[in-house]
Amino acid sequence: MKHSATSSEPAVKPRSRAAWPLSEPTLAYFPDARFVSGRDLDAGVMPPQGSGGSVVDAPQDLPESHGHVPVLLERCVELLAPALTRHAPDGSGAVLIDATLGAGGHSERFLTQFPGLRLIGLDRDPDALAIAGRRLERFGDRVQLVHTRYDGIVDALTETGLPATGSVDGVLFDLGVSSMQLDRPERGFSYAQDAPLDMRMDSEASLTAAEILNTYDRGALTDILRRFGEEKFASRIAGFVVERRARSPLQRTSELVEIIYDAIPIPARRTGGHPAKRTFQALRIAVNAELESLSAAVPAALAALRPGGRIVVMAYQSLEDRIVKTAFAAATASRSPEGLPVELPGYGPEFTAVTRGAERADADEIDRNPRSAPVRLRAIEREDIR
Repeated sequence: MKHSATSSEPAVKPRSRAAWPLSEPTLAYFPDARFVSGRDLDAGVMPPQGSGGSVVDAPQDLPESHGHVPVLLERCVELLAPALTRHAPDGSGAVLIDATLGAGGHSERFLTQFPGLRLIGLDRDPDALAIAGRRLERFGDRVQLVHTRYDGIVDALTETGLPATGSVDGVLFDLGVSSMQLDRPERGFSYAQDAPLDMRMDSEASLTAAEILNTYDRGALTDILRRFGEEKFASRIAGFVVERRARSPLQRTSELVEIIYDAIPIPARRTGGHPAKRTFQALRIAVNAELESLSAAVPAALAALRPGGRIVVMAYQSLEDRIVKTAFAAATASRSPEGLPVELPGYGPEFTAVTRGAERADADEIDRNPRSAPVRLRAIEREDIR
């Protein structure tokens, strides 16, 4: 297996309690904010040690799957198989990009089912590359892992010796925050566990949630919460943040949870799901530039497909899905000038929809894997126009 060089960060010791006492009303509504989960320590999960090494330098106790259950795995295989087996039943000659590698669950299944398949895995998280690298090691040189965001598809293809256009047979996106990131308290993605206000998917990136909360003015904070979290109390929460940080900088997720509890009116706190969900989503998207990255990644992925190639995207919230839906609609539209009674030769759609709208996980899937509940899956295929 070939790997890109990645750096890593030292293990972070979890805190057993919040950095300061939370008020009892806050704890009554957010009881899990009292303690950090010991789930990762029980499983023996620690970040990679050392620095400057490749993912093969990860410690031996990294788990194969990190408890990760791939979402809609069978459906992804079903949708991409026709593109990957066009030339050989075992996938020989085919290339699949897993643009959101994560723990490598989807990739492992494809590599196992199609023993001739070549896979290029992308992830911005060095820890994910380490875990997936161990999991996929047995597939040898059929796998190449690249440390990059998913909008780095062009550079990743160049690095692996392939042209940026017309060179791959399938692309898979499993968007949003991964299970391993949510389940590791020190990453700061979860509103249910006290941790540093980090939220970086790439630990080498500079911007953190703490910097946004402590340095952006009220207007900018309001805009982030409203645009990326669709939070109707965005201005009020931003005001409470500015007032609180004037006394001392915000450092912990538990502090933000308490601010949200205080800012959102009592009736609103009891409807519409967890009150902190939208704020944490907004900050995570802003820290990692997720929507900008996705807006650039989808066109790059479409351009990379060979005729007959397919792209499958799984989105977990409306902002992501809207970007995918708009890009797919444009790709599957006629290129003939409007008003003509017939399709001009050579001006037909370049892509065809494979799914009818957005597919959702069924009850059995959600029961097996609750994190699949919000998923929206879309797929299209490049036309083989000759």
